[in-house]
Amino acid sequence: MHKSLLFALSCFIITFTGHSQTKKTLQIQRTQTPPKIDAVLDEDAWNSADIATDFVQFRPEIGVQDLEDVRTEVKMVYDDQAIYVSAYLYDDPSLIMRQFTERDNFGQSDFFAVVFNPNNDAQNDTNFFVTSSGTQGDATANPTIGEDFSWNAVWESKVRMVDDGWIVEMKIPYRALRFTDQEEPTWGIQFHRHFRRTRSQSTWNPLDPTQGNIGLYHGELIGLDNIKPPVRLNLYPFATGIVNSFDGETTTDLAYGLDLKYGITDNFTLDATLIPDFSQAGFDNIVLNLGPFEQTFSEQRQFFTEGVELFSKGNLFFSRRIGNAPSGQLSLNENETANVPGKVKVLNAVKVSGRTKKGLGVGVFNAITETTEAKITNTDTGESRREVVEPFTNYNVLVVDQQFNGNSSISLINTNVLREGMFRDGNATALEANIQNKRNTYRIFSRARMSNVNYQGINDVTTGFDTFIKISKTHGNLRYEFDHSYSDTKFDINDLGLNFRNNFNNFGIEASYQIFEPQGNKNQYRVNMYANYQNLAIPYTFTSFNFGGRYFAQLKSLDAYGFDINVRPGKQFDYFESRDGRPFIFENFGNIGGFISSNYNEAFAYDIKLQVGAIAEKGRDLFTYELELSPRFRFNEHTLLIYRFELDSNNGQRGYATFEDGQPIFGERNRRQITNRITGNYTFNPYHTLRLSFRHYWDVVDYDDELFTLLDNGRLTNDTGYTVDNVDNDPNINFSTWNVDLSYTWQFAPGSFLTALYRNQLFNINGMSKEGFSESLNDLFDQSIQNTISLRLQYFIDFNGIKSVFTKNKENS
Repeated sequence: MHKSLLFALSCFIITFTGHSQTKKTLQIQRTQTPPKIDAVLDEDAWNSADIATDFVQFRPEIGVQDLEDVRTEVKMVYDDQAIYVSAYLYDDPSLIMRQFTERDNFGQSDFFAVVFNPNNDAQNDTNFFVTSSGTQGDATANPTIGEDFSWNAVWESKVRMVDDGWIVEMKIPYRALRFTDQEEPTWGIQFHRHFRRTRSQSTWNPLDPTQGNIGLYHGELIGLDNIKPPVRLNLYPFATGIVNSFDGETTTDLAYGLDLKYGITDNFTLDATLIPDFSQAGFDNIVLNLGPFEQTFSEQRQFFTEGVELFSKGNLFFSRRIGNAPSGQLSLNENETANVPGKVKVLNAVKVSGRTKKGLGVGVFNAITETTEAKITNTDTGESRREVVEPFTNYNVLVVDQQFNGNSSISLINTNVLREGMFRDGNATALEANIQNKRNTYRIFSRARMSNVNYQGINDVTTGFDTFIKISKTHGNLRYEFDHSYSDTKFDINDLGLNFRNNFNNFGIEASYQIFEPQGNKNQYRVNMYANYQNLAIPYTFTSFNFGGRYFAQLKSLDAYGFDINVRPGKQFDYFESRDGRPFIFENFGNIGGFISSNYNEAFAYDIKLQVGAIAEKGRDLFTYELELSPRFRFNEHTLLIYRFELDSNNGQRGYATFEDGQPIFGERNRRQITNRITGNYTFNPYHTLRLSFRHYWDVVDYDDELFTLLDNGRLTNDTGYTVDNVDNDPNINFSTWNVDLSYTWQFAPGSFLTALYRNQLFNINGMSKEGFSESLNDLFDQSIQNTISLRLQYFIDFNGIKSVFTKNKENS
């Protein structure tokens, strides 16, 4: 009953009298002769265009108009194919910061941005950025997710440095925007200018960062008469050649495929990947997982990261489930071994998404994966057989999201997974509400979810429930929030979602104080205090309590620092570490830490982070510390090298070690993790980039000889006589991974790329927990190295470009 009441409360809208805001208006003019995109503003089209100027700062100062010698002047014109933007950004050229970077990476550069909102709804923006070095960036944005830079469009821009500043010229084709056919539309419009040397940022229409989302502060663009949404059909054919060498065997592969984008209607787009190829996706940062929950990784496949804002509603969609490791389990005889594929092949994937003029968003996603088999070999006879570990599977997502009031939305989401044969199926549904009052001072966010899992073969459908509500004050210097989360024991969305655990009934509170304008030597600072009270839902049982705080500050020198503290006083009951549902008790744990981050504008900068923790429990001596050192070297405006060292040490940690005689065995262990990373970029210009990514991870876990069993009261005992030497599985571990990616990318035409990648990988795991770093590294290099070389060519084809060629040929014939 309480879940229904909570959700009903979340959907109650508190109405306040809205505050008015004066919006600037820019009149755009039609041109018969489009300007050439060369950053030379000598065309007639620019001479008569209206000027958008008088930019006003919102960071770090609020409401301060930019000075005359750093003023910004923006002009816009349009024709039947595109909108054209020019910006003259006055400045002292010797002070303008420039760093050549790859797309969507601003680096240490000034930038100019234009923000379009064709629906003028304050919630659905399309952003286009150009840095002072000429690098492009683009993103979609809304109040729920902020800016999503995984979205990419094909458009043109050019930058030129001049004696009194720099100039940007842009061409935004209509295919890059979603809008309806209107006779005299009014679009939301905003321009941003960022000065990297001071981290200051200004906008054409004034913006108040203390209240509401930034979309509420757009100006208005009028004069776009008689424009028609184009046929939005873009094709991305690609070919990939791969050479792979491992353990003396070399294989080759040549793959072809096609990605496409098609505008079904003015506002809805179909994206599809046919015969997909993800061979050049980045490597995963694998770690040794000693915990009770699965290890997961972020999505790096472009199709699954681009344009998925709608599908993130309800937190039911975790795209790494698609094409992940097989879900089936094998029952092997003692004389059998199995070779199980690490991934399932994705056959194709399609998504349709968009939003109407009235704010109704709809998203449909579908993907299918092929049947995957494991090869099982009899070690005595050599005979082999095959067994299905993942059947032919269909993944579906449906989202309906209604926005209103320029700041609120209600969403309905459903995910469904159907597996062929006697494998389990899954279905999950969520209803989500994000309600903000008209004055943008208070927010209620709530979510109710239901899962259904069909365990084929045993005729059992399990239904679970989960709810969440958060009530927040969202304006002013002082802010606070309260949240409650609930999940029963049967809630399971892991067929297509990600849910580490269920069975909780938790309460949390948080308060913060922050400044939005400089005070003293600080540009900004923020203080947070929080507390969490956690319980099992069934039966309602206390599990843990913690409280703590965080502090962050950025100085006027652009250096930053902060610290945090977290305390878990008294007994804490972990019901998951044992793997059998019994609690494991620990007491009085606390940790404290801090960081320093120097000004990245300098050629040499650094980040330092230190965290220490200890336990105050009778009979235990636990001490932990984490150290991160990350120097970064910007040798020139083309070259950046970042090194990162991480040391994580846990001495006297207790936890699950192995399973013996039908019960979990615990141990006290010393664990040391060392990670070395190097990332480097040499960007010749915005179209050519050489990139290096290296990671070496070493993790050693050494248990005390004497092991423990867990009593029903949550305490450990060593009276049962288990030791490291007499259990079947030695819990000591020495784990190492090594990954190197070296790639070169050439954008040889708009939206068209040639990418060459060299990759090598090493992996080793054994029980040599007494070995040091150098010995473990030698053991790692004794393993077989996997070397991969791949070359991928992708070409962008715009249907309108093909159409115009045929039209011209017809006119000339």
